[in-house]
Amino acid sequence: MINDLWYKNAVVYCLSVETFMDANGDGIGDFQGLARRLDYLAGLGITAIWLMPFQTSPGKDDGYDVSDYYNVDPRYGTLGDFVEFTHGAKQRGIRVLIDLVVNHTSDEHPWFQAARKDESSPYRDWYIWSKEKPENANQGMVFPGVQKTTWSRDKVAGQYYFHRFYDFQPDLNTANPQVQAEILKIMGFWIQLGVSGFRMDAVPFVIAKKGADIDKAVEQYDMLRTFREFLQWRQGDAIILAEANVLPKTDVNYFGADGDRMHMMFNFQVNQTLFYALASSDCAPLAKALEATRTRPQTAQWGHFLRNHDELDLGRLTEAQRNRVFAAFGPDKNMQLYGRGIRRRFSPMLDGNRDRMRMAYSLMFSLPGTPVLRYGDEIGMGEDLSLPERKCARTPMQWSTEPQAGFTKSEAPVVPVISSGAYGFQHINVADQRRSPDSMLNWMERLIRMRKEVPEIGWGDYRVIDVEEEGVLAIRYDWRNNAVMIVHNLNEKPIEVRVDPGRGQGSELLVDIADGSDSRADEAGVHHLYLEGYAYKWFRVGGLDYLLRRTQI
Repeated sequence: MINDLWYKNAVVYCLSVETFMDANGDGIGDFQGLARRLDYLAGLGITAIWLMPFQTSPGKDDGYDVSDYYNVDPRYGTLGDFVEFTHGAKQRGIRVLIDLVVNHTSDEHPWFQAARKDESSPYRDWYIWSKEKPENANQGMVFPGVQKTTWSRDKVAGQYYFHRFYDFQPDLNTANPQVQAEILKIMGFWIQLGVSGFRMDAVPFVIAKKGADIDKAVEQYDMLRTFREFLQWRQGDAIILAEANVLPKTDVNYFGADGDRMHMMFNFQVNQTLFYALASSDCAPLAKALEATRTRPQTAQWGHFLRNHDELDLGRLTEAQRNRVFAAFGPDKNMQLYGRGIRRRFSPMLDGNRDRMRMAYSLMFSLPGTPVLRYGDEIGMGEDLSLPERKCARTPMQWSTEPQAGFTKSEAPVVPVISSGAYGFQHINVADQRRSPDSMLNWMERLIRMRKEVPEIGWGDYRVIDVEEEGVLAIRYDWRNNAVMIVHNLNEKPIEVRVDPGRGQGSELLVDIADGSDSRADEAGVHHLYLEGYAYKWFRVGGLDYLLRRTQI
């Protein structure tokens, strides 16, 4: 099967089975509940669902501590329920991506239990051990301020084991050929059950050499090609979406110069500068990040997002830029996390300002790549800052004004539902917004439809157009003799800008995709656009031929 590059023009929706919909009333979301909401997701217009971890787990890190890669956690249902879900998604034209968490396992995984009990166990070398605690044990922690070390002593083994994340998540020795073979087996198993690919967790750590004697990160990029080749053999259109928060100069190492490694990567560089642009109305760093991440193979794609399930990581910004974002969107220490990020949901960060939120989502959807939404984004859900760390932004989906937001019949949901304040389910829920034509939900549905009708964004070449206003971003896309230009005003106040979409054929007429209104160039080919505060315009760029065709319709 030839890879049809479906991900180039997809709209991805990320959700946690645990907090999406509970069908059996035990307070925990499950696959039967998720299957019941497939028509809702299909109506929203998304084309792919990304599932956060749902395999068997002690649940100390929201499922990112896996104890059985080949099963569904009994709290969420059975393998049969999972297959029914993937079948239902396929019927509605929705693909399914699942989290692939193979940098580490739970310390309760049978592999680790066997490894710690017997030094001669075949699983001993599946993990990283040291007789003495390495001198660099306090370096490279993923969760500074919460995590104390990357090497902990196991009393049973009598040695120290390496864990890049929490101490209950021992790292796998991914350089071990047997571990790599097992990763392929895991991928093959879920492919057979109907998934279309994987969001691979912590990719730079997966491919890094590990050991007590490793002082500097050394990546084994060929491992990525092994994963890619396996998928192409098993199912030609299956993909890997990599979580890799790396510098732009190393992007090509993850994609592969010939596009033979990762299919997609999240663009953390653009994400962080986007939030700086929102905080400062200065688009220059964002434009610079778009240029820095331009180079990628033709078959590769970026995944763009505003907020994901983790904290908003601002580690790539300068200290001054990071402080500017903190001041704007997370001024209280309780809103910040790990000294580098903000743990809030997007809507409260912008104080629920509807125009500003819509402009920001329009901007994210118009960036060169594939948009990734998080459950609840479409209705503007909030967070519960009384919950620890990242849990505050992982509350149950708010479906209605029924008790527990319609998420469950139980009086004790697995995570408390937001039930008070402006973001309580009584005010923010799907049922109410479906009945309101101008709601965030119905607006988001229209935005998704518009994005799917503009494949130039996913496929075309792009360039940022200089409009001589630092608070306005204009991007032009060209693909197959079609062109679009999308303009966003990040300023609160109205502004008039001069825009030259590009000389030559296809530069005289701009037609707003949303409302059909025209903008005509002056004799110099320049458009004078008046933009309200937080306004956005999606233009098709057409010349005389386009104007004549449009007149005849």
